[in-house]
Amino acid sequence: MRRRIIIVTAVHGPSAHHLPDAYKSLCAQELPDGWEWHWLIQEDGETEDVSPHLPDDERVTFRQGRHGGPGVARTMALANADGDYVKILDADDQLASGALARDLAVLERDTSIGWTTSRVLDLMPDGSTIGFDQDPEDGPIERGAVLEHWRAHNYRAQVHPATLCVRRDLLLALGGWMALPASEDTGLLLALDAVSRGYFTREVGLLYRKWPGQATGQAAHTDAVERDTRMAVIEARARSLAYYQWRYPTTG
Repeated sequence: MRRRIIIVTAVHGPSAHHLPDAYKSLCAQELPDGWEWHWLIQEDGETEDVSPHLPDDERVTFRQGRHGGPGVARTMALANADGDYVKILDADDQLASGALARDLAVLERDTSIGWTTSRVLDLMPDGSTIGFDQDPEDGPIERGAVLEHWRAHNYRAQVHPATLCVRRDLLLALGGWMALPASEDTGLLLALDAVSRGYFTREVGLLYRKWPGQATGQAAHTDAVERDTRMAVIEARARSLAYYQWRYPTTG
């Protein structure tokens, strides 16, 4: 039987027209022998806006549910996650060549690694790309390193949560994504960092689209009061997980 890596995408009407580009990048991935992907697309809502943009592909599963934000949509999608690993792909982003194979190589090689991340390029409206000049070194990220950097750099992590590939059982043990109006993926990243070693690949793994309709570009996302509240609960959760010393992988 072929093994599966699960791709989880939350989508809503305004971002649905980007799905064909995400699909194209997924189809271009070359997986190791014996592997296949299964793309779970979960609409945050129940509209007629997404279905016209869905690919006709048996490897794609589309579901809908009541509105609750992207974290809720992704967590609901986990009900159909029939593989060992879960890769995040936002509806408006694109995987870089070789991204899935690199994630699998790390996670299959080292069972002490619970999650992987990779380098990101911002994809601008004119098609140009912009990189980040403070990427960490290629290799393992020890527990707690992301929280330390995040606190010291105004709540900015040194790795991007939109590139996460996570062991499914670990993701489920942490409850999926945080129940926040935004930064739910950062909350997951910090929780993972609290309980497990991670890994960063310096090769580009994601093209992160910048466009006027993206959620992170809206005024509500940068509201200072809400942002401080989100960051406070994200940090509190990470510190609590570290305090109680649950670790992946477990022993005994």
